[in-house]
Amino acid sequence: MSNLPSSSKIYIAGHRGLVGAALLRYFRHIGFTNILIRTRKELDLTSRKDVWDFFNSERPEYVIIAAAKVGGIAANMAEPVDFLINNLEIQNNVLLACHEFQVTKTMFLGSSCVYPREAPQPMSEVCFMHGPVEPTNESYAIAKIAGIRLAQALRQQYGLNVICPMPCNVYGPGDHFEFERSHVVSALVRRFIEAKRNDAPIVTLWGTGNARRELLHVDDLADACLVLLQQYDSPDIINVGSGEDFTIRELAEIVARIVGYAGQLEWDCTKPDGMPRKLLDVSKLHTLGWRHKIGLEEGVRTVVADFERRHPA
Repeated sequence: MSNLPSSSKIYIAGHRGLVGAALLRYFRHIGFTNILIRTRKELDLTSRKDVWDFFNSERPEYVIIAAAKVGGIAANMAEPVDFLINNLEIQNNVLLACHEFQVTKTMFLGSSCVYPREAPQPMSEVCFMHGPVEPTNESYAIAKIAGIRLAQALRQQYGLNVICPMPCNVYGPGDHFEFERSHVVSALVRRFIEAKRNDAPIVTLWGTGNARRELLHVDDLADACLVLLQQYDSPDIINVGSGEDFTIRELAEIVARIVGYAGQLEWDCTKPDGMPRKLLDVSKLHTLGWRHKIGLEEGVRTVVADFERRHPA
């Protein structure tokens, strides 16, 4: 295990997002003292010149690319151009700067969305690029695929030390609660808390409830990222997940119980489910000795507490 010195100069791109904020919390918590962060107003990652100026001035040793335009099914379907162009611009600029300014090690965070919609479950890394992706988030997935291929090309052509973890569905405190941008756990938490506050007798949710999702708490992802920075050096992508999945119906029932909502659940089958199932094969990660620690119920409680703190009754 090659430990990173606590004084290592680490740039976390996207530190205000769900994943980036967790990385910042975790790395500071375990003693890293030289972490670079910039807000969107301070550094426009879609501007090649701004990115070049930042890297030239700060010279980070390690870079974690967690910056991306993200959202749920509704946002992906409504804004495919933005999801494609914004993400391509961000990752192209930052990855090329990592090469240009000789970053010691780079991490480009992908997504399980890159796998084919009909991939065999659980999805192993060899499924990558072996079929069409889920149409409801195609633009985001294609951008991420392009980022992975650029990272691998920079490694092949120029020797850039870059790794590409593929996280499953991530949740936790700091996520968006706006329905247009939220992911499944934060969306359900908001729906049930508001229904309870308003004494709503029924909550109607999208889809059939039968789609299955693997969920990983964002604090576990941050821990996995450090392990991978220290131990993983392959050009091949590597899955990061819990190795367990739940139906959306099971997840909704868990959230309703934790929130204390006692009304009725209905399912609007005219709305899309997204991929029927998204479960990652995490055996490759397990060989490094890493396993997730935060169970789903414990994790959901952190999101409930985060919503109630940010949106008190």
